Amino acid sequence: MFNNFFFIGLPYAAIVVMLIGTIVRYFQFGFKVSSLSSQFLESRELFYGSRPFHWGLLFLFFGHLIGFLFPRSVLLWNSVPIRLLILEVAALGFGLSALFGLFLLVIRRTKHKRIMAITSKMDIFVYVLLFTQIISGLWIAYYARWGSVWFASVLSPYIKSIVILNPDIAAVSAMPLSVKIHIISAFVLIGMIPFTRFVHFLVYPFSYLWRPYQYVIWNWDRKKIRSSKNLVNGVRSKNN
Repeated sequence: MFNNFFFIGLPYAAIVVMLIGTIVRYFQFGFKVSSLSSQFLESRELFYGSRPFHWGLLFLFFGHLIGFLFPRSVLLWNSVPIRLLILEVAALGFGLSALFGLFLLVIRRTKHKRIMAITSKMDIFVYVLLFTQIISGLWIAYYARWGSVWFASVLSPYIKSIVILNPDIAAVSAMPLSVKIHIISAFVLIGMIPFTRFVHFLVYPFSYLWRPYQYVIWNWDRKKIRSSKNLVNGVRSKNN
């Protein structure tokens, strides 16, 4: 019953909530789809915390994604011990980087009264969820070593079975507690995306890659700007 709920019911519920909730939030509250950055309140400590946190998460996310999409290639890479060791040490290092950055961000938020004033209960929940996800990952890295090997051979088939709507939880049900906590917290995180600042990574401003490094925003209507999808808004001033 426990395994069926957390490894079959929870994944599907999380995916459905994420998809529907994100679509509704984007079209109904598009202007609020952001990371709700507090950089204007304090930027120096934010820089030193967000860099190791985001780089750590970015590497770990794509590492997991590659392990799921190309499990045979990962197993082939790991067939050489030194390459397996390099991958494991790198993953551990980026995990520690993410934990260190998150710790700095929490210290920053509790240290500055202006930032604490805008901290919501959902922000606190996000921090708890991230700590759970990262610490459980480090727990696995230390006590259930060579995760890149058994992830590709055990968890990749499980995730694939979820995707093709034919869930097979036999292998994941036998995994250690640390792995189960890591999986459960990951699906909770996915389900909470539409209700938290996590949603901002789904609407990354790719247009910034080719837009001018700076541009002038002319007179614009404060109400229309909230629903506008234009990169440059407003009308050019006639007082030239």
